[in-house]
Amino acid sequence: MLTDNPASSPRPAPESTPYNVPNALTAARIVMVPLFAWMLLAHPDEPGWRVLAAFVFTLAILTDTLDGHLARKHNIITKFGKLADPIADKALTGMAFIGLSIIGELWWWVTIAILVREWGITLMRFVVLRYGVMAAGRGGKLKTVVQAVALIMFILPLPTWALPVAWVVMAVAFVVTIVTGLDYVKGAVRLRRAATAAHR
Repeated sequence: MLTDNPASSPRPAPESTPYNVPNALTAARIVMVPLFAWMLLAHPDEPGWRVLAAFVFTLAILTDTLDGHLARKHNIITKFGKLADPIADKALTGMAFIGLSIIGELWWWVTIAILVREWGITLMRFVVLRYGVMAAGRGGKLKTVVQAVALIMFILPLPTWALPVAWVVMAVAFVVTIVTGLDYVKGAVRLRRAATAAHR
């Protein structure tokens, strides 16, 4: 699971075998993305299907939390995990944002701004790997949690009186996403400058 508050790790852990539980959970999350998309897009006006779509999305989010916990606890680092985990995360949340915009329940500009930030920061994270590894941070964790809550609320067939609450949570998610993205960029620039100075 990737996070957004930058810091450097002094020494990478040794490569683990790719056949492990965290990687299996990541693969399962990837498989759940098209299933979730079908549930949401094929039955947008049916409350039962919306509840099932929310359940699948929530289950996928929980596998993200679990695989990250297991990887840290057992010091499991693989090339597959480093590549597939962020892709699975962004594919899941990206599909949720796009799906909600397709069915007309979330403004497209919100979805586009968030996706540009998410994929842009993910790409930048890979680019700065040559200078250092970005470690976990509270901002990134907060962003992930708030996004997940906001998306689940929008996916669920909420009663009319609860919709303003969902919009408030989504607004908070949007602000936190943009602010942590800017913080990430600043940290990546500092990391690059420090690494460049150290090699002079």
